[in-house]
Amino acid sequence: MDWLKKLPVVGPWVARAMRTHAWRSYERLDRVKWTRLAAAMTFVSFIALFPLLTLAAAIGAATLSAQQQHTLEKKITEQFPGLGSQLHITGLADNAGTVGIIAGAFLLLTGANWVAQMRDCLRAVWERPDREENPIVSRVRDGGILLGLGGAVLVTLVVSTIASAAVGWTTRQFGLDAHGGGSLVLRVIAFAVAVAADFLVLLYVLTLLPGVEPPRRRLLVAALIGAVGFELLKVLLSGYIQGVAAKSMYGAFGVPVALLLWINFTSKLVLYCAAWTATPSGGEETGAPGPRGDDGQGGDGGQGGDGGRGGSGGRLRDGDGGAPGPAAASGG
Repeated sequence: MDWLKKLPVVGPWVARAMRTHAWRSYERLDRVKWTRLAAAMTFVSFIALFPLLTLAAAIGAATLSAQQQHTLEKKITEQFPGLGSQLHITGLADNAGTVGIIAGAFLLLTGANWVAQMRDCLRAVWERPDREENPIVSRVRDGGILLGLGGAVLVTLVVSTIASAAVGWTTRQFGLDAHGGGSLVLRVIAFAVAVAADFLVLLYVLTLLPGVEPPRRRLLVAALIGAVGFELLKVLLSGYIQGVAAKSMYGAFGVPVALLLWINFTSKLVLYCAAWTATPSGGEETGAPGPRGDDGQGGDGGQGGDGGRGGSGGRLRDGDGGAPGPAAASGG
């Protein structure tokens, strides 16, 4: 795309944009074939999503009151657009135990595989080789990561629920107009609380899953970009499902198709955030000496700048070398 730099008027602006960290992050994604990685993440996430939601619905049906079950359906709809109305949590109460056991067994299998695939895709963005270790140890560790991530997501649901309830309670107590300025401010606050919760989850995903320790500033910026983008995607896709997908020519497939789109967009957002953390800063790219890692070598374990295909200014938790592995070479 160098020809764009030669265009009159817009050429200098394009050249300046191509020197930004955002553009260099995209170049890294293009190099590792991020559309293939997003497709793989979408598939495994779609498969793992249903036993997860079924287990959550079964637990809710067995432990929550009718009003609380309705609230749970609403929160699931907010997090996974279009699915809350399909779960019918109240109808699971009679068979919650059996459904929960079956869903839990499937979740252990699909969830551990989801963690493994997500890790490999994120490591491909860092242009790192796949780990070679005992499969039993790997499964146990992936199960622990899944539990930790599940706990983090549960915290975000609780925080989001409390924020939404607080907005509704405040609106009723002070008699605020649903479309007035006061209600708008409260909704903005609730949105900010949800972003903060997603921010913490992304810190977990961007570091523990790929097993890396990116520079703190890049990690914080990437997590913030992902958290805001995630909440905006939920708002946009929820509106799309309610206004278009549920009434479109797709018929019964409208919601699953929209859900696949949402997962794919979310996967690409996570990949971009990972690329942001893995892409070196301008000083590192131009060859300026960067921070030295624990291995005693510059920046990224002696890889140098981004021209070395893998220089990231960060370090790995598991001590992997700098050579790109099969996942990076094949694009996932």
